[in-house]
Amino acid sequence: MYKLENPDILYAVIALPVFLVLYLLYASWRRKKLKVFMDLELTNSIIPLYPQYKLLTKYLLFSLAFLFLVIALANPQIGSKLQEVKREGVDIMIALDLSNSMLAEDFSPNRLEKSKRSISKLVDRLHSDRIGIVVFGGEAYVQLPLTSDYAAAKLFLRTVSTDIIPTQGTAIGEAIELAQKSFDEKSKAGKAIIVITDGENHEGDAVAAASEAASSDTKVFTVGMGSAKGVPIPVYRGGRRVDYRKDREGNSIVTRLNEDMLKEIAEAGSGMYIRATNSGSGLDIIMDELESMEKAEYGTKVFTDYEDRFQYPLAVGLLLLVIEFFVSEKRNRWLMDLKLFEGKSKI
Repeated sequence: MYKLENPDILYAVIALPVFLVLYLLYASWRRKKLKVFMDLELTNSIIPLYPQYKLLTKYLLFSLAFLFLVIALANPQIGSKLQEVKREGVDIMIALDLSNSMLAEDFSPNRLEKSKRSISKLVDRLHSDRIGIVVFGGEAYVQLPLTSDYAAAKLFLRTVSTDIIPTQGTAIGEAIELAQKSFDEKSKAGKAIIVITDGENHEGDAVAAASEAASSDTKVFTVGMGSAKGVPIPVYRGGRRVDYRKDREGNSIVTRLNEDMLKEIAEAGSGMYIRATNSGSGLDIIMDELESMEKAEYGTKVFTDYEDRFQYPLAVGLLLLVIEFFVSEKRNRWLMDLKLFEGKSKI
C-alpha cells in the first residue's frame, strides 16, 4: 500500500511550465546575441564545439531534478504492517437519480453536480461508517457496494453521469429495494437509505418500498433537488448549450420538483424529507440524525505502519543536480585536445 505523507507538495510541479518559458526566452535571447556577430550556419565551423545542445541538456536535467525533489518532499510511504482495526458505525446507501431531469440548471451548475458535491461533503464527515451508492433512472444499479474506503467512494462518485443509465425514468421504488438488498442482514448497525432526486416521473410504488424498508429497521430519507416552479432541461454539445429538451409536439420539457411524493416516501420510511437549496443540500441535517442511530462494531484491515521512501527520489534528484552542475555551457577543452575537427575546412 503506497501513499504520500504530504500530497499538497505536488502542487509545486506547476513551476515546471515556468521553467520551460524561462528556458525558451533565454535560448531565444542567446541566439539573437550570437546572430549579431556571425551567421548561425557558420557557428559549427567557427566554433566546432559550440554548446548548442548543452543549454537544453542543463534545462532537462534541472527540471527532472526539481521533479524528483518535489516527490521526495511529498515523502512516498509504503505500508509495512497490516492490522485489523475495530470500528463502530452505521451503514448508509445513497440512491442517486440519474434521469435527464437532473441536468436542469435551477441549481448551480445543475441538479446532478450539486448532488454529487453534496455527497462528497457527506463522505468527508464519515469516520467509521460504511457507505454505498445505488444509481437509478428507469432502472436501478449498484454503483458501489458498502465500503469504508472513502477514497474509492469519491472515485466512483466522479464517474457518475446520466450517460451510464440506458433507460430513462425515475424508478425510486426499485432503487430503494436494491439499496435495501445491499445491506448486510447480519450486521447490527443502523441502516439508512438516502434518496436524492427531483421525484419527477417516478415509476413503481416507492412508498410501499420505503414502508418495507422501515419494517426491516432501515430509515429512508429523501432529498428534493430542484424547484417547484419548474425549469427546462438544457442540451449541450461540445460544452455549449444548443437547445432544450422537447416533447413529441416540439414543446420544451419543463421539470418540476415533486415534493409531495418525496414527503410521502420519507414518512413511510420513518425518515425525513429535506429540500435542497443552492446554499445547502440538507445532508448535514440527515447526518446529524444518522449519528444518533445504533452503531455496530466491525473489523477492517488497514495499514497502521508506513515506512518512508523519500530517500530514493531524493538521491536521484541530487544526482541529477550534480550532473547538471558539471555540464558546462563552454567549449570542452578535453574534446578539443583530441583534434576531432582537424579535417574541417578553415575560415
